[in-house]
Amino acid sequence: QVQLVESGGGLVQPGESLRLSCAASGTIIAISTMGWYRQAPGKQRELVASITSAGATNYAVSVNGRFTISRDNAKNTVSLQMNSLKPEDTAVYYCKQMTPFPYWGQGTQVTVSS
Repeated sequence: QVQLVESGGGLVQPGESLRLSCAASGTIIAISTMGWYRQAPGKQRELVASITSAGATNYAVSVNGRFTISRDNAKNTVSLQMNSLKPEDTAVYYCKQMTPFPYWGQGTQVTVSS
């Protein structure tokens, strides 16, 4: 059974940083494309960042230069370092195994507010 468990969310002020982590079990992320998505209230879920098994990364325009996705194959985890956070980054953030089979985590809340 595949499980993806996110952690690291919370309440921060604008300009601060957070690091989200996604611990995977029942799957091997080293051979997977992994992604971080987010969904703000009243909005559709959107892809924030992804990383392939080869290490190629892709970012949404809105977070490019501020967020960094990384993976630790030995620990079977994928992380999202979020710097210079803005109020519009407020959302529930989800980890997803995109390939070879789609699986979602339960999400973690990130709130950016002064």
